[in-house]
Amino acid sequence: MCGIVGYIGPRQAAGLLVDGLRRMEYRGYDSAGLAIVNGHGVEVVKAAGKLDNLEQRLQGATPTGTLGIGHTRWATHGAPTTTNAHPHTDQSGRIAVIHNGIIENAGALRKALEGRGHVFKSETDTEVLAHLVGELYAGNLEEAVAAALRDVDGAYGLAFVSADEPGVLVAARKGSPLLVGVGDGEFFVASDASALLEHTRSVVYLDDGEMAVLSRDGYRIRNLETDFIDKPVNQIEWDLATIERGGFDHFMLKEIFEQPESLENTLRGHLLDDEGSARVHGLNMTDDELKQINRIVITACGTSWHSALIGEYMLEELARIPVEVEYASEFRYRNPVVDEKTLVIAISQSGETADTLAAIHEAKLRGARTLGLVNVVGSTIAREVDGGLYLRAGPEVGVASTKAFTSQVAALTLVTLRLARLRNLGIMQGRAIIEGLRKIPAQIRQILDRAHEIEALADQFWQSNNALYLGRGVNFPVALEGALKLKEISYIHAEGYPAAEMKHGPIALIDENMPVVFIAPKDTVYGKIVSNIEEVKARGGRVIAIVNERDADMARLTDFCFVIPTTLNVLTPLLTIIPLQLFSYYVALRRGCNVDQPRNLAKSVTVE
Repeated sequence: MCGIVGYIGPRQAAGLLVDGLRRMEYRGYDSAGLAIVNGHGVEVVKAAGKLDNLEQRLQGATPTGTLGIGHTRWATHGAPTTTNAHPHTDQSGRIAVIHNGIIENAGALRKALEGRGHVFKSETDTEVLAHLVGELYAGNLEEAVAAALRDVDGAYGLAFVSADEPGVLVAARKGSPLLVGVGDGEFFVASDASALLEHTRSVVYLDDGEMAVLSRDGYRIRNLETDFIDKPVNQIEWDLATIERGGFDHFMLKEIFEQPESLENTLRGHLLDDEGSARVHGLNMTDDELKQINRIVITACGTSWHSALIGEYMLEELARIPVEVEYASEFRYRNPVVDEKTLVIAISQSGETADTLAAIHEAKLRGARTLGLVNVVGSTIAREVDGGLYLRAGPEVGVASTKAFTSQVAALTLVTLRLARLRNLGIMQGRAIIEGLRKIPAQIRQILDRAHEIEALADQFWQSNNALYLGRGVNFPVALEGALKLKEISYIHAEGYPAAEMKHGPIALIDENMPVVFIAPKDTVYGKIVSNIEEVKARGGRVIAIVNERDADMARLTDFCFVIPTTLNVLTPLLTIIPLQLFSYYVALRRGCNVDQPRNLAKSVTVE
């Protein structure tokens, strides 16, 4: 959430900053602004709403200067107004700051500063930082920032500039991603590599407690004391072409259609056909160490939590290991029972999710082994876990996750296959799973070739105000994920339930206006789910069913039936989710919603 970009070099900064912010729009935001050191002072321009509003304010009055910082804000402290938008300045108006994260002791700091005569213009915690640094400033911005941060509790990604030091940009991070871009005679700071890929692929990732001091001659990395740190320069492998829409109307639709390729990338190099197993060197654990694991905890948030639930079903069924799935936001606060024989798997698309990162820290403190399943190379979670897997799904720009979800499920399948073959899974069963995985990309293509059928279905249901999604077994989490996708981007209230739980409350909601989506592949509980559909039809509900075989019962009971290819039961979520993603997209489109940037949501949630 939020976007940070800063520049120092020979070029005019304002246009570069706006372009960088535009590249990060997908992260979600509700105001934008920039600050330029113009030779006389710091000129701040900001606006509530989208970047277009900021650009309108800049027309004919663009600040000039070759040092500046820009920001897109996702509101935490204070409403999304122009006054609360970043950048914020200190009491003198000569120091400006942009900030991602939350300062937890901002209230106490504000009260103390007010007692010393400071007057605040906004409701934000960020303005408190500006005033604190301004109060400590004695001609050296770097030292004032370091001194201020030693008194700050909370999470932050920060960038400061000062009118009195027009050749310095100071950045710092703790719990919120930040990187330095190393260009040709110019330097950048950003919260996301996409903001600077047009100019450089060479980046230095900051870790918690580190500061970057940028000048026109170079950069230095240090901690909050005085120690300087030698850090490697990393090369970004993907380029701007991979995050352009490529002829699709929206990033979300593009990413839905990319899933055959993204899954192939996730699986590539991991499947061992002859052994019926998976090669997962990234776990950084020997076979003996894996055999010692007697319990697994998977922690995640949102869509990643739903993929974790699917992992729970797979791991317990195939590897016979007890598994618990925890909301990362709850894990660290409930005194979890983990030890050195517990494997804690953290799942995060961005690799920066604050709650999930905090859960990892808690698990490591208690002696557990930690693994990460993340999509972003070099992300904080990837660097802090003991081992894991990169999803290799490619950049996901749409706020509502699609291809990352299926890649997470595929990665969990690889981990399951490895653990299960070390324990009790026979080689023939392992080979059958691998054969099924290899077919999945082509089967998804078959579903995507019939996207027009889902689009026609959306025409019938886009005016609904509520929806119910029901599934059993490994497809219960798919019901949760399908409901989440619909509510995220179309703003229709939707809930996912185990199908059998419908009669314990939600059945009261069903009438002729309520669409009910059943995920109903022909598995061991197929007969039970047919009975659940009968219950809905008896109350006038409108039934949409995702099935892998059309039969007389389904034809009689459903208003719409979408048939997917047949696969192994544990792999069905990789197929059943595709029509549900398409359905949510087409419904949102008909309701006139902003598909890629739904209201109030952010792509990377870096506050707890």
